[in-house]
Amino acid sequence: MKRLFLFALMLILVLSVVPVHAATQTKSLKVHFIDVGQGASQLIIGSTGKTILIDAGNNSEEKTIVDYLKKQKIKKIDILIGTHPDANHVGGLDAVISNFEIGKIYMPKVVSTTKTYEDVLTAIKKKNLKVTTAKAGLTLDWEKDATVKMIAPVGTYDDANDMSAVIKLTYGSTSFLLMGDVESKSENDIIKSKENIKSDVLLIGHHGSKTSTSQKFLNAVNPKHAVIQVGKNSYGHPTSEVLKRLTDKKIKIYRNDKQGTIVFTTDGKTITTSQNEWKANATKPTATQAPKPTPKPTPKPTPKPTPKPSEKPQDNVVYANCTAVREAGKAPLYKGDAGYSTKLDRDGDGVACE
Repeated sequence: MKRLFLFALMLILVLSVVPVHAATQTKSLKVHFIDVGQGASQLIIGSTGKTILIDAGNNSEEKTIVDYLKKQKIKKIDILIGTHPDANHVGGLDAVISNFEIGKIYMPKVVSTTKTYEDVLTAIKKKNLKVTTAKAGLTLDWEKDATVKMIAPVGTYDDANDMSAVIKLTYGSTSFLLMGDVESKSENDIIKSKENIKSDVLLIGHHGSKTSTSQKFLNAVNPKHAVIQVGKNSYGHPTSEVLKRLTDKKIKIYRNDKQGTIVFTTDGKTITTSQNEWKANATKPTATQAPKPTPKPTPKPTPKPTPKPSEKPQDNVVYANCTAVREAGKAPLYKGDAGYSTKLDRDGDGVACE
């Protein structure tokens, strides 16, 4: 009888240990900010392995995206989001659709006639998939322990950038706000919508353009971390104005062009990163060298200017908005260029649709 009692006691102890051990295993969520050069792409992997892919960079980055997803052993994209029709956001989506099983697709209702966008629509049609309109007020059906809300576009805008789908991801007490190419008009409407936009991690809108991430919006989000998806470009992204706003608030900055792909991991309480924060003065010379004397340049004869043909016919070029400029492949427009107007140059710096 005593032996039976001891056996029963040991069995109870063993059974009681197993569930306690299982309960201590922590689940995590990962957000990958994939380096696609001057473009954007974010991969979210949930606690049970479900996936969300937001944008896929430019056409030239198709192989980069497909290879990266395969390296993560991904076979299905449960939710695919094209934030807006710009080529450096949706260029790789057709390759993703062709190479992986796709669940649900979200894209804003924006008219675009570019070949890149048409390729995406063709890939969707080939697989008999349907597109759900991306708009504010949607809660996406994904992981049970995470909340994915679409908080923009709130309204309808002339500029395709402001039509960008914006995602607020919450996991436990941690949160991410993913902005697409949203600019000040949409930012203001998001604030007016009274949506809770306070987030730990902010994807800076429009690659750090000065027409995005206003001080008012940044104050409302109040992030601890900021990611800038940017590559080599002629637009001046990220601008000094945006970088100053971030550094003034002591926000940790991460950049694809300086650090490559950046991965955030959260257990719902804390956030860790695959890279240390980027700092503007982080790179310093290891030794001080005496400056070399600058040779005096030999003056060259000034060539006679060749008269340019008349450009009067181009003076009649008129673009309705920046979306039309981008579709024509003319962005950015500088003051004096055919089609430039103060209406398109929102910040009055002489460069429109940057």
